[in-house]
Amino acid sequence: MKKVLSLLLAVAVLLSACGGADEAEENVEITIPASFFEEEELDPDELIDEALDEGVEDVIENEDGSMTYVMTPEMHQELMAELEEASNETMETIKNDEQMVSIVDITANEDYSEFTMIVDQEAFENSFDGFAVLALGMSGMYYQLFSGVDEEDFQVTINIEDEETGEVFDTIEFPADAEEDIEEDIEEDLIEEDIE
Repeated sequence: MKKVLSLLLAVAVLLSACGGADEAEENVEITIPASFFEEEELDPDELIDEALDEGVEDVIENEDGSMTYVMTPEMHQELMAELEEASNETMETIKNDEQMVSIVDITANEDYSEFTMIVDQEAFENSFDGFAVLALGMSGMYYQLFSGVDEEDFQVTINIEDEETGEVFDTIEFPADAEEDIEEDIEEDLIEEDIE
């Protein structure tokens, strides 16, 4: 929740910084799905007021609960650059986290729809480092959301590759597999701890 609120505040600040663009250019419309607001229990009216105060051209609350933000192309371009930087920072933070020692490297494709985590497989499988996929999945989904990908088309693939063999030993499709895989991993880890 804190990351989502931080992201929304960053977007609002970024949007205000870009507010003086030429009105003659065609605006960019980004529709945020209703599920985004429902899951995070965010007040849509408050978000609309904040966005308009910060210089967003318009915010339309749609009948299905989704919201469409209208912004200049320059504002959108700067927003995407900010999200790219945030995604890269997320990858660096995970790689350099002293708690996640099994993770050796993380790479991503240009649109952050596919990540590869290179890990020490044995250490990875005997740790909770798998939770890093949540951060990568969310990062990729936010990038796709603001780049205009429809909610139904969101997909982030996270390949987990063994550093020693170069073999991908697990692939998680976010969001489809993520919840199921993570719940299974937690359950397996708890069972293993009980056995020991």
